[in-house]
Amino acid sequence: MIRVSELTKRFGPTVAVDQVSFEVDRGEVVGFLGPNGAGKTTTIRVLAGYHPATAGAAEVAGFDVRTHSLEVRRNIGYLPQEVPIYPDLRVVEYLRYRAELKGVHARARSGAVSRAMAKAGIEDVARKLVGHVSHGYRQRVGLADALVANPQILILDEPTSGLDPNQRRRIKQVVRDLADEHTVLFSSHILGEVQDVSSRIIVIHRGTVRADGPPDDLVSQNARAWLRVRARCPADRLRDAVAVLPGVVADTFEVSGEDVCSLRCQVEPGAAPTAQLGDRLQADAIAVHELAVERPTLEEYFYSITDGQDQRVEEQQEGAA
Repeated sequence: MIRVSELTKRFGPTVAVDQVSFEVDRGEVVGFLGPNGAGKTTTIRVLAGYHPATAGAAEVAGFDVRTHSLEVRRNIGYLPQEVPIYPDLRVVEYLRYRAELKGVHARARSGAVSRAMAKAGIEDVARKLVGHVSHGYRQRVGLADALVANPQILILDEPTSGLDPNQRRRIKQVVRDLADEHTVLFSSHILGEVQDVSSRIIVIHRGTVRADGPPDDLVSQNARAWLRVRARCPADRLRDAVAVLPGVVADTFEVSGEDVCSLRCQVEPGAAPTAQLGDRLQADAIAVHELAVERPTLEEYFYSITDGQDQRVEEQQEGAA
Protein backbone atom coordinates (compact mmCIF):
# COMPACT_ATOMS: atom_id res chain seq x y z
CA MET A 1 0.00 0.00 0.00
CA ILE A 2 2.91 2.36 0.77
CA ARG A 3 6.31 1.95 -0.81
CA VAL A 4 9.20 4.33 -0.18
CA SER A 5 12.52 3.85 -1.96
CA GLU A 6 15.68 5.87 -1.32
CA LEU A 7 13.56 8.92 -0.48
CA THR A 8 15.54 12.12 0.09
CA LYS A 9 14.26 15.57 0.96
CA ARG A 10 16.47 18.64 1.29
CA PHE A 11 15.59 22.14 2.37
CA GLY A 12 18.49 24.14 1.02
CA PRO A 13 21.66 22.74 2.60
CA THR A 14 19.67 20.82 5.24
CA VAL A 15 18.99 17.13 4.59
CA ALA A 16 15.73 16.37 6.41
CA VAL A 17 15.27 12.85 4.98
CA ASP A 18 18.24 10.87 3.71
CA GLN A 19 17.63 7.85 1.43
CA VAL A 20 14.77 6.42 3.50
CA SER A 21 13.23 3.11 2.32
CA PHE A 22 10.34 1.11 3.78
CA GLU A 23 7.05 -0.56 2.84
CA VAL A 24 3.66 -0.81 4.55
CA ASP A 25 1.43 -3.69 3.45
CA ARG A 26 -2.36 -3.80 3.32
CA GLY A 27 -3.95 -4.08 6.77
CA GLU A 28 -0.82 -3.19 8.74
CA VAL A 29 -0.69 -0.64 11.55
CA VAL A 30 2.87 0.66 11.46
CA GLY A 31 4.30 3.02 14.04
CA PHE A 32 6.64 5.64 12.60
CA LEU A 33 8.84 6.41 15.56
CA GLY A 34 11.59 8.91 16.14
CA PRO A 35 12.76 11.84 18.28
CA ASN A 36 11.53 15.34 17.52
CA GLY A 37 13.20 16.55 14.33
CA ALA A 38 13.99 13.03 13.13
CA GLY A 39 12.31 13.47 9.72
CA LYS A 40 8.94 11.82 10.44
CA THR A 41 6.71 14.74 9.49
CA THR A 42 8.76 15.55 6.39
CA THR A 43 8.44 11.96 5.16
CA ILE A 44 4.71 11.99 5.82
CA ARG A 45 4.25 15.29 4.00
CA VAL A 46 6.01 13.89 0.96
CA LEU A 47 3.68 10.88 1.02
CA ALA A 48 0.65 13.15 1.36
CA GLY A 49 1.74 15.37 -1.53
CA TYR A 50 2.53 18.44 0.56
CA HIS A 51 6.26 18.42 -0.28
CA PRO A 52 7.96 17.17 -3.45
CA ALA A 53 10.81 14.74 -2.87
CA THR A 54 14.32 15.88 -3.78
CA ALA A 55 15.25 12.36 -4.88
CA GLY A 56 14.01 8.80 -4.65
CA ALA A 57 10.49 7.45 -5.13
CA ALA A 58 7.28 6.99 -3.16
CA GLU A 59 4.11 5.11 -4.05
CA VAL A 60 0.77 5.10 -2.26
CA ALA A 61 -1.93 2.57 -3.24
CA GLY A 62 0.07 1.82 -6.38
CA PHE A 63 0.29 5.46 -7.54
CA ASP A 64 3.48 7.46 -7.80
CA VAL A 65 3.34 10.44 -5.47
CA ARG A 66 5.23 12.64 -7.92
CA THR A 67 3.24 11.92 -11.10
CA HIS A 68 -0.22 10.92 -9.79
CA SER A 69 -0.72 13.14 -6.75
CA LEU A 70 -4.50 13.41 -7.15
CA GLU A 71 -4.95 9.63 -7.17
CA VAL A 72 -2.70 9.39 -4.12
CA ARG A 73 -4.77 11.96 -2.23
CA ARG A 74 -7.99 10.12 -3.07
CA ASN A 75 -6.60 7.00 -1.41
CA ILE A 76 -5.29 8.49 1.83
CA GLY A 77 -6.79 10.12 4.86
CA TYR A 78 -4.22 12.48 6.35
CA LEU A 79 -4.34 13.80 9.91
CA PRO A 80 -1.62 16.46 10.34
CA GLN A 81 -0.07 17.27 13.68
CA GLU A 82 -1.92 20.59 13.85
CA VAL A 83 -5.50 19.96 12.77
CA PRO A 84 -6.83 22.72 10.46
CA ILE A 85 -10.41 23.58 11.42
CA TYR A 86 -13.12 26.16 10.82
CA PRO A 87 -14.12 27.12 14.38
CA ASP A 88 -17.40 28.80 13.39
CA LEU A 89 -18.86 25.67 11.77
CA ARG A 90 -20.64 22.95 13.69
CA VAL A 91 -18.82 19.62 13.69
CA VAL A 92 -21.32 17.96 11.35
CA GLU A 93 -21.31 21.00 9.03
CA TYR A 94 -17.52 21.02 8.90
CA LEU A 95 -17.41 17.32 8.01
CA ARG A 96 -20.07 17.74 5.31
CA TYR A 97 -18.01 20.55 3.83
CA ARG A 98 -14.86 18.43 3.92
CA ALA A 99 -16.69 15.48 2.37
CA GLU A 100 -17.79 17.71 -0.51
CA LEU A 101 -14.21 18.95 -1.03
CA LYS A 102 -13.02 15.35 -1.15
CA GLY A 103 -15.49 14.41 -3.85
CA VAL A 104 -17.94 12.36 -1.81
CA HIS A 105 -21.15 12.16 -3.88
CA ALA A 106 -24.02 14.28 -2.56
CA ARG A 107 -26.29 11.26 -2.06
CA ALA A 108 -23.62 9.45 -0.04
CA ARG A 109 -22.40 12.47 1.90
CA SER A 110 -24.71 12.23 4.91
CA GLY A 111 -23.93 8.55 5.41
CA ALA A 112 -20.19 9.16 4.99
CA VAL A 113 -20.23 11.88 7.65
CA SER A 114 -22.23 9.72 10.06
CA ARG A 115 -19.88 6.77 9.54
CA ALA A 116 -16.78 8.94 10.07
CA MET A 117 -18.21 10.48 13.26
CA ALA A 118 -19.04 7.03 14.62
CA LYS A 119 -15.54 5.70 13.91
CA ALA A 120 -13.92 8.75 15.53
CA GLY A 121 -16.32 8.70 18.49
CA ILE A 122 -17.60 12.28 18.12
CA GLU A 123 -21.34 11.75 17.62
CA ASP A 124 -22.08 13.44 20.96
CA VAL A 125 -20.56 16.75 19.78
CA ALA A 126 -22.00 16.74 16.23
CA ARG A 127 -24.04 19.93 16.81
CA LYS A 128 -21.34 21.84 18.68
CA LEU A 129 -19.20 24.52 17.07
CA VAL A 130 -15.77 23.12 16.26
CA GLY A 131 -14.19 26.05 18.09
CA HIS A 132 -16.06 25.15 21.28
CA VAL A 133 -15.01 21.51 21.66
CA SER A 134 -11.98 20.41 23.70
CA HIS A 135 -8.55 19.85 22.18
CA GLY A 136 -9.06 16.10 22.41
CA TYR A 137 -12.31 16.31 20.49
CA ARG A 138 -10.68 18.56 17.88
CA GLN A 139 -8.12 15.83 17.26
CA ARG A 140 -10.96 13.37 16.79
CA VAL A 141 -12.77 15.78 14.47
CA GLY A 142 -9.55 15.84 12.43
CA LEU A 143 -9.55 12.05 12.46
CA ALA A 144 -13.17 12.01 11.25
CA ASP A 145 -12.11 14.39 8.48
CA ALA A 146 -9.38 11.91 7.46
CA LEU A 147 -11.99 9.13 7.41
CA VAL A 148 -14.91 10.88 5.73
CA ALA A 149 -14.04 9.75 2.19
CA ASN A 150 -13.41 6.19 3.45
CA PRO A 151 -9.77 6.01 2.26
CA GLN A 152 -7.80 2.78 2.11
CA ILE A 153 -4.85 4.32 3.92
CA LEU A 154 -4.65 6.54 6.99
CA ILE A 155 -1.56 8.61 7.72
CA LEU A 156 -1.67 10.04 11.23
CA ASP A 157 1.01 12.52 12.28
CA GLU A 158 1.32 12.79 16.07
CA PRO A 159 -2.44 12.34 16.59
CA THR A 160 -2.16 12.49 20.39
CA SER A 161 0.04 15.60 20.54
CA GLY A 162 -0.98 17.84 23.42
CA LEU A 163 -3.64 15.48 24.79
CA ASP A 164 -4.05 14.43 28.42
CA PRO A 165 -3.69 10.72 29.36
CA ASN A 166 -7.41 9.98 29.09
CA GLN A 167 -7.65 11.64 25.68
CA ARG A 168 -4.56 9.75 24.45
CA ARG A 169 -6.14 6.51 25.62
CA ARG A 170 -9.30 7.22 23.62
CA ILE A 171 -7.37 8.10 20.46
CA LYS A 172 -5.29 4.93 20.74
CA GLN A 173 -8.43 2.82 21.04
CA VAL A 174 -9.88 4.51 17.95
CA VAL A 175 -6.71 3.70 16.01
CA ARG A 176 -6.87 0.05 17.11
CA ASP A 177 -10.48 -0.16 15.96
CA LEU A 178 -9.60 1.34 12.57
CA ALA A 179 -7.06 -1.40 11.89
CA ASP A 180 -9.81 -3.79 10.81
CA GLU A 181 -10.66 -1.69 7.75
CA HIS A 182 -7.68 0.55 7.02
CA THR A 183 -3.93 0.47 6.55
CA VAL A 184 -2.44 2.88 9.11
CA LEU A 185 0.89 4.70 9.32
CA PHE A 186 0.99 6.20 12.80
CA SER A 187 3.70 8.76 13.62
CA SER A 188 4.76 9.53 17.17
CA HIS A 189 7.74 10.25 19.41
CA ILE A 190 6.00 8.63 22.40
CA LEU A 191 7.23 5.05 22.71
CA GLY A 192 4.37 3.65 24.75
CA GLU A 193 1.76 4.82 22.26
CA VAL A 194 3.49 3.25 19.30
CA GLN A 195 4.06 -0.02 21.15
CA ASP A 196 0.41 -0.17 22.27
CA VAL A 197 -1.06 0.47 18.82
CA SER A 198 1.38 -0.89 16.25
CA SER A 199 2.24 -4.41 15.15
CA ARG A 200 5.45 -3.08 13.62
CA ILE A 201 7.62 -0.03 14.09
CA ILE A 202 9.98 1.93 11.89
CA VAL A 203 12.53 4.00 13.82
CA ILE A 204 13.87 7.06 12.04
CA HIS A 205 16.63 9.31 13.40
CA ARG A 206 18.44 12.19 11.74
CA GLY A 207 16.63 11.46 8.51
CA THR A 208 17.63 7.79 8.22
CA VAL A 209 15.89 4.52 9.13
CA ARG A 210 17.58 2.94 12.14
CA ALA A 211 15.26 -0.06 12.68
CA ASP A 212 12.20 -1.78 11.17
CA GLY A 213 10.23 -4.70 12.61
CA PRO A 214 7.88 -5.90 15.38
CA PRO A 215 8.81 -4.11 18.64
CA ASP A 216 9.43 -7.27 20.69
CA ASP A 217 11.55 -8.83 17.95
CA LEU A 218 13.66 -5.71 17.54
CA VAL A 219 14.43 -5.61 21.24
CA SER A 220 15.09 -9.34 21.70
CA GLN A 221 17.13 -9.84 18.51
CA ASN A 222 19.13 -6.63 18.41
CA ALA A 223 19.85 -5.56 21.98
CA ARG A 224 21.87 -7.19 24.73
CA ALA A 225 19.96 -8.55 27.73
CA TRP A 226 21.05 -9.18 31.33
CA LEU A 227 21.30 -12.67 32.83
CA ARG A 228 20.57 -12.65 36.57
CA VAL A 229 21.18 -15.68 38.80
CA ARG A 230 21.31 -16.32 42.57
CA ALA A 231 22.48 -19.71 43.80
CA ARG A 232 23.82 -21.37 46.96
CA CYS A 233 27.43 -22.03 46.00
CA PRO A 234 30.85 -20.35 46.03
CA ALA A 235 31.23 -17.34 43.73
CA ASP A 236 33.98 -18.94 41.65
CA ARG A 237 31.88 -22.02 41.01
CA LEU A 238 28.92 -19.94 39.86
CA ARG A 239 31.14 -17.80 37.67
CA ASP A 240 32.64 -20.89 36.01
CA ALA A 241 29.20 -22.36 35.34
CA VAL A 242 28.02 -19.15 33.64
CA ALA A 243 31.23 -18.34 31.74
CA VAL A 244 30.94 -21.36 29.43
CA LEU A 245 27.40 -20.52 28.28
CA PRO A 246 27.02 -19.44 24.64
CA GLY A 247 26.29 -15.74 24.20
CA VAL A 248 27.57 -14.64 27.62
CA VAL A 249 29.65 -11.42 27.63
CA ALA A 250 32.43 -12.32 30.06
CA ASP A 251 33.72 -8.80 30.73
CA THR A 252 30.35 -7.69 32.13
CA PHE A 253 30.27 -10.06 35.12
CA GLU A 254 29.04 -8.58 38.42
CA VAL A 255 29.36 -11.04 41.32
CA SER A 256 28.49 -10.57 44.99
CA GLY A 257 27.71 -12.64 48.08
CA GLU A 258 29.28 -15.63 49.81
CA ASP A 259 27.03 -18.55 50.82
CA VAL A 260 24.33 -17.42 48.41
CA CYS A 261 25.99 -15.72 45.46
CA SER A 262 24.47 -13.34 42.94
CA LEU A 263 25.79 -12.96 39.42
CA ARG A 264 24.69 -10.55 36.75
CA CYS A 265 26.09 -10.29 33.22
CA GLN A 266 25.11 -9.32 29.73
CA VAL A 267 24.17 -11.82 27.03
CA GLU A 268 24.23 -11.24 23.29
CA PRO A 269 21.02 -10.54 21.33
CA GLY A 270 18.98 -13.68 20.77
CA ALA A 271 20.85 -15.75 23.38
CA ALA A 272 18.69 -17.79 25.78
CA PRO A 273 21.03 -19.40 28.33
CA THR A 274 18.61 -19.93 31.25
CA ALA A 275 17.57 -23.50 30.43
CA GLN A 276 21.12 -24.69 29.90
CA LEU A 277 22.35 -22.96 33.07
CA GLY A 278 19.45 -24.35 35.11
CA ASP A 279 20.23 -27.90 33.95
CA ARG A 280 23.92 -27.45 34.73
CA LEU A 281 23.29 -26.14 38.25
CA GLN A 282 20.71 -28.84 38.96
CA ALA A 283 23.13 -31.56 37.80
CA ASP A 284 25.71 -30.16 40.24
CA ALA A 285 23.13 -30.19 43.09
CA ILE A 286 23.30 -26.41 43.44
CA ALA A 287 20.17 -24.77 44.86
CA VAL A 288 18.97 -21.98 42.58
CA HIS A 289 17.16 -19.06 44.21
CA GLU A 290 16.69 -16.95 41.09
CA LEU A 291 17.35 -17.38 37.38
CA ALA A 292 16.07 -14.89 34.81
CA VAL A 293 16.93 -12.86 31.75
CA GLU A 294 16.09 -9.15 31.84
CA ARG A 295 15.31 -7.86 28.37
CA PRO A 296 15.83 -4.14 27.73
CA THR A 297 12.74 -1.99 27.39
CA LEU A 298 11.73 -0.46 24.09
CA GLU A 299 12.83 2.88 25.53
CA GLU A 300 16.34 1.53 26.23
CA TYR A 301 16.53 -0.01 22.76
CA PHE A 302 15.29 3.23 21.18
CA TYR A 303 18.00 5.22 22.96
CA SER A 304 20.68 2.70 21.97
CA ILE A 305 19.99 3.12 18.23
CA THR A 306 19.43 6.88 18.25
CA ASP A 307 21.28 9.17 20.65
CA GLY A 308 23.21 6.29 22.21
CA GLN A 309 24.55 5.13 18.85
CA ASP A 310 25.48 8.69 17.87
CA GLN A 311 27.31 9.15 21.17
CA ARG A 312 29.33 5.96 20.65
CA VAL A 313 30.32 7.07 17.15
CA GLU A 314 31.42 10.47 18.46
CA GLU A 315 33.48 8.85 21.21
CA GLN A 316 35.17 6.54 18.68
CA GLN A 317 35.96 9.51 16.44
CA GLU A 318 37.41 11.46 19.36
CA GLY A 319 39.51 8.43 20.35
CA ALA A 320 40.84 8.04 16.79
CA ALA A 321 41.77 11.72 16.68
